[in-house]
Amino acid sequence: RAQRYVDAGADMIFPEALESAEEFAHFARTVSVPLIANMTEFGKSDLLTLDQLGDLGYAAVLFPVTIFRVAMRAAESALKTLAADGTQKPFLESMQTRAELYDLLGYERFEQRDRAYFGNSSEEQ
Repeated sequence: RAQRYVDAGADMIFPEALESAEEFAHFARTVSVPLIANMTEFGKSDLLTLDQLGDLGYAAVLFPVTIFRVAMRAAESALKTLAADGTQKPFLESMQTRAELYDLLGYERFEQRDRAYFGNSSEEQ
């Protein structure tokens, strides 16, 4: 079926629920376009690494809810601690600082844009 999609013009193929490295490898040998692997946790597929999938011929790998699941577990833990302790102090060492957040977001670019449009920074407004 995947080859019929390729013949019809598909640029990539996303095989669903392959279970093992052997299945991923076999599928890659049968299709002539780039492949996408879906590494969702708690599904049917063995959790292969980026390197393993790359070696098997997969051009893209999705981790569709990995970060969300990790973040939700951390949020759940933090909420329990806040409810029990009434403070965020236990988290300070593991928290992203304001400077780190601003650096990640490229916040200075927004400040520059504000100055260009409004003549001052948003902190002065």
